[in-house]
Amino acid sequence: MTVRCEWASSNDLMAEYHDTEWGVPSHDDIHLFEMLVLEGSQAGLSWQTILNKREGYRAAFANFDLATISTYGKSDVERLTQNAGIVRHQGKIEATIGNAITSLVVQAEFGSLDAYLWGLAGGQPIKNSPETMGDVQATTEVSSSMSKALKNRGFRFVGPTTVYAFMQSTGMVNDHVVTCFRHNEV
Repeated sequence: MTVRCEWASSNDLMAEYHDTEWGVPSHDDIHLFEMLVLEGSQAGLSWQTILNKREGYRAAFANFDLATISTYGKSDVERLTQNAGIVRHQGKIEATIGNAITSLVVQAEFGSLDAYLWGLAGGQPIKNSPETMGDVQATTEVSSSMSKALKNRGFRFVGPTTVYAFMQSTGMVNDHVVTCFRHNEV
């Protein structure tokens, strides 16, 4: 029997995400931006809801192509607030567009979103060894510092808790519990 982090055992979609993606270091700008959007969209919702809508997000936001998203205007926001395939929160939609524009500026300045974000996270994955999910923190000094830096650049929906979840989802932090089969793999 495969032992996973307890949150990942509720259904196949959660298990697949846990087994193949969560905690795996990502250095792909498109994936990093996707996770920043998805984690920001989760605010106030469950991760299951967001995973269920992931393909809808990819379709609605041009597979997270920054240049395309950065051209979205008021009519796109209105169209997207009617799209049942995503979270239809106007502020989160507008934040995605604004965050794409800001990400392009970051890429121009740092060479990549990857270089900037991983630089804020310390450059190397942080490997924790929680005994249970109850031992996993919701925020850390690093996520608070990253949140502040992102906000100062104009990113939105990037509070410390959201940023910590982003860090977990992109492998900047490995919070797989020690009994999970992925703990030592990532």
